[in-house]
Amino acid sequence: MDSRRVFATAIRTFRATRTHRPQCLRQQFSRRWQSNQQQTLPHQRHFWTTGRVLLFTAFTGSLTYLYGLSETSPLVRRSLARPEVQSSPVYATKSQLENAVQELRQTLGEDAISTDEEDLHRHGYSDWSSINIETLPVAVAYPHTTADVQENAKCCSKYKIPMIPYSGGSSLEANFSAPFGGVSIDFIYMDKVIELRPDDLDVTVQPAVGWMHLNEEIKHSGLFFPVDPGPTAMIGGMVGTACSGTNAVRYGPMRDWVVNLTVVLADGTVIKTRRRPRKTAAGYNLTGLFVGSEGTLGITTEVTLKLAPIPQHTSVAVVSFPSIRAAASCAQGVIRSGIPVAAMEIMDEVQMRIVNQAGQTKRKWNETPTLFFKFSGTPNAVKEHIQQVRTISGKNEGRDFEFTADAEEQHQLWSARKESLWSMLALKKEGEEIWSTDVAVPVSRLAEIIEISKKELDDLGLFASALGHIGDGNFHESVLYNRHDPEERKKVEECVYRMVDRALEMEGTCTGEHGIGIGKKASLVKELGLDTIGVMKKIKASLDPAGIMNPGKVFDL
Repeated sequence: MDSRRVFATAIRTFRATRTHRPQCLRQQFSRRWQSNQQQTLPHQRHFWTTGRVLLFTAFTGSLTYLYGLSETSPLVRRSLARPEVQSSPVYATKSQLENAVQELRQTLGEDAISTDEEDLHRHGYSDWSSINIETLPVAVAYPHTTADVQENAKCCSKYKIPMIPYSGGSSLEANFSAPFGGVSIDFIYMDKVIELRPDDLDVTVQPAVGWMHLNEEIKHSGLFFPVDPGPTAMIGGMVGTACSGTNAVRYGPMRDWVVNLTVVLADGTVIKTRRRPRKTAAGYNLTGLFVGSEGTLGITTEVTLKLAPIPQHTSVAVVSFPSIRAAASCAQGVIRSGIPVAAMEIMDEVQMRIVNQAGQTKRKWNETPTLFFKFSGTPNAVKEHIQQVRTISGKNEGRDFEFTADAEEQHQLWSARKESLWSMLALKKEGEEIWSTDVAVPVSRLAEIIEISKKELDDLGLFASALGHIGDGNFHESVLYNRHDPEERKKVEECVYRMVDRALEMEGTCTGEHGIGIGKKASLVKELGLDTIGVMKKIKASLDPAGIMNPGKVFDL
């Protein structure tokens, strides 16, 4: 409504009020006016009576409001009309999804988009994951370049279609599932090492480069990338979940090794989070913001990583203990002594038995709680550190201390730890599932939480094993159960969530390296509180107002 129509309407209303005023009121007004006339001298008569002043004030105030509202900018009018609480995101209809898929095929090529049922299932379900849902993506996109991802984002933003980044698919908390359908963006063709800069000790890669493949590609430079999660992990997924690995006690987790990122935002905007120098004070730490965001803020298409020199000399040691507490006590002693071990892992007696039963390694192991150590440095330093660890382990009831510097023997000694999950999977029977999750606590509380959690599972009659990166307080628990038995599933869920709550009570965290995904959203609220989650939601809303970036993960909108 323009300003002239507003004025015309208001004037007509005012005139109608005067003309059609009830007769009784007109007579009453007339009598009062005559009475006033008798009491007032001719030269003292006043036009502005109280009633007229009030009426005129109301009239002009209404006109001013209506005129101002008519001239207010659309942005302000939308703000006035916006409700205090935003509703849940509304996504594309079936016909809009079909239009989007057709547009993407025309833009990127027929082979770039798949709607094959097996393909959809593979991108929405995983044997690795502790949690799986029935909903699958409606399509899978296979980009080759950042520009392809940008076109995907523009199309999905136009139709309000969820986008779910997929890189490796080995995460454990349903991080890549599709609770609202949408398009799964698989980076399998973005697997190139873009540029190695050995003099700067960094490398730029695409998201589908596996960390093991990367180290094979760059070993001629005398450098390596030290973050080492599961063997199938790829850089994109490692960035998304802020993963860690066995080397974290010496080299730190993924967050410490990412220099910068190229990110495609929800509307197709492409940004670079920062430049390459190791030190910068230029603006917000956007790199740190996107690492660990699980694709809920943007889609990573290139990653620049720090590299470290390959150590001159390495050795591996294995030592058995009569109890988890004795093993944890030894680990604490090593940490407190300041010995720079490259890795320090723990496996309980159940996990050692599983490794033996699976037969994936070339030797049989003592089926008792076991610590695995990795040493690196100069030959003399490694020799000294091994002797120091041997002494500390002896003071904590350690026995059968073995170590070697031979590469093949190192592989055999370390293989038990690296084959642990595969060994567990090999024992699965038809209809069985594995619930694998992790928490992290201060190192001084690690033995306590492992002992209590193991006892609970034993009391429930469930087959479970414990292992972890004991050097940084990270503890993994894997439970084998019958997925067709609702009662058994419920027991596992309750036991796992009690373990998570216990970790929080110990001033720990609900996840050390696997991310939040779907499975730990409630635990994240317990850990950080609603105010902190509220800040995260505001960041999410500013970068992804339509809620299309991997929705349903980390927190609910």
